[in-house]
Amino acid sequence: MGNHLNCALKTNSSKNSTKIVLPTNEIRQLRTPTNAAELMFEWPKFFIVNSLSLKLGFRFSPLKADQDLEHANVYVMFSMKRLNSIVNTTDMARLFLVANSTVKRAGGKVRDLPQEDHQLEDCEEKKVLKLNLDDIEEYSTPEFQHRLSMSRSKKPLLETIEELEDC
Repeated sequence: MGNHLNCALKTNSSKNSTKIVLPTNEIRQLRTPTNAAELMFEWPKFFIVNSLSLKLGFRFSPLKADQDLEHANVYVMFSMKRLNSIVNTTDMARLFLVANSTVKRAGGKVRDLPQEDHQLEDCEEKKVLKLNLDDIEEYSTPEFQHRLSMSRSKKPLLETIEELEDC
């Protein structure tokens, strides 16, 4: 995701600039060195995240207020309500839409890469094939079978316990 965003939002003039996707889905290009606190003063209820650190299913990693924004990177602002939440598909979709609209405005072409048929066939073959250790002599020895049985998770047996009567 971050790679797509960086490639889509980069132009020849962006080597010395930093791009920030604002909450209004506008893109601000900064050419001067800036830290996160300056942007947080303008947008008080929002935090800043580097687009390279955004990964689906992981928590946001916001920048500290005194951290400087690096040149030629793309940053995104999110609401403080989302601070401890997990990055989801709607967050990524928003970034893709902003990146794609920027590319289209610049006159570039945006296209999806088609999946190749042989990749799909490989996935189906992998699902069908399973490893069978019974045919290999080394793995069918009693010692190996004992190791396998010991490595499996232990589930408690729910049997009634018979008590012995001591007289």
